[in-house]
Amino acid sequence: MSEPVSSVAAGREFLAIPGPTNVPDAVLQAMHRPMLDIYTGPMVALTDSLLRDLKRIFATEGRCYIYAANGHGAWEAALTNVLSRGDKVLVLESGRFAIGWGEAAKMLGAEVEILPGDFRRAVQPDQVEKRLRADTKGEIKAILVAQIDTASGVINDIKAIGEAIRAAGHDALFCVDTVASLGCVPFEMDKWGVDVSMSGSQKGLMTPPGLGFAAAGPRAREAHKKANMRTPYWDWTFRDGPVHYQKYCGTPPEPLLFGLRAAFDLIFSEGQDNVFARHRALAEATRRAVAVWSEGQTFDFNVSEASERCDTVTPVITRGGESAQALVDYCQNKCGVVLGRALGKTEGRGFRIAHMGHVNAPMVLGTLSAVEIGMKALKLPHGSGGGAAAIDYLAQTVPA
Repeated sequence: MSEPVSSVAAGREFLAIPGPTNVPDAVLQAMHRPMLDIYTGPMVALTDSLLRDLKRIFATEGRCYIYAANGHGAWEAALTNVLSRGDKVLVLESGRFAIGWGEAAKMLGAEVEILPGDFRRAVQPDQVEKRLRADTKGEIKAILVAQIDTASGVINDIKAIGEAIRAAGHDALFCVDTVASLGCVPFEMDKWGVDVSMSGSQKGLMTPPGLGFAAAGPRAREAHKKANMRTPYWDWTFRDGPVHYQKYCGTPPEPLLFGLRAAFDLIFSEGQDNVFARHRALAEATRRAVAVWSEGQTFDFNVSEASERCDTVTPVITRGGESAQALVDYCQNKCGVVLGRALGKTEGRGFRIAHMGHVNAPMVLGTLSAVEIGMKALKLPHGSGGGAAAIDYLAQTVPA
């Protein structure tokens, strides 16, 4: 038997958390350059190209906006531009982040109602339709939902929810958080009847944290005219002004914008459909591994329905509610793999494996292998061969 080794973590650390995700070298290199004059040609051309391509990413003919902010800032941008104090919003629960968006709306002066959901299930469109049909006075002014919730690992069917809203004949604005989905899975803002979308730079868009985005359709822009939550920094009307610095309400975050340009170029070079296919394949490989591990009766998927598991992050929980911290620590300290900690109702009793953005087969397989090494080293009951199941799936899915 070989001598014990204290750690095999030396080398490049694998970041397997759902944001910030791995930043490509091309993006880092693009950011490492001198600043530009914020009023003249090259900077104006960069902004024009980014706003054009944001429309392409969101799949909208609406207006797009770029903020020096994270996703929470983009939440506020979306809310303040279309709501007035006292407006009622309906939050569709399917994890942690739509709830957080609703909490922000409440602090800004909105009345908030939560349509109860399950931390292990997606939003049920028929329940949305039922609630909206009951709102005979039209009191609900906006509906908030996350396409993917990174705490629960659920993906919501935005197309079906939009159809449910229209079937109910309701005029509420349909507002969607795409922070954990944009650039990773299909999102069709206009085709699906979404009025307001928001996102951030640090996940599927492969750029460091610090940029928030909002996209506004025609109904949102009409609501904007009478919204009284508007504030100077987030305001769309100011940002639509003729002077370039108005696009950022001041000095642009230039290095992040240089990086975003490089990230968009990578996405379009690979092709969006290919990006989506890559995410599907790597997510399914991860799920194959987790399915094998779950045979040991210690671990399980957080999302109970296979069809509702998203393609950007896979949360794993312990069946009995035990802590998984020892496994998380082993992976980081002994193997150099950083797993995402469990959030929300699963906090302290699981972990999350992210597979979004700048990620490929060796990165995912390395992460899965480290998890399986940890399970064996810690003598945690699990089905053996999860890594092999992922390899077998990818070998069939990515033929020679």
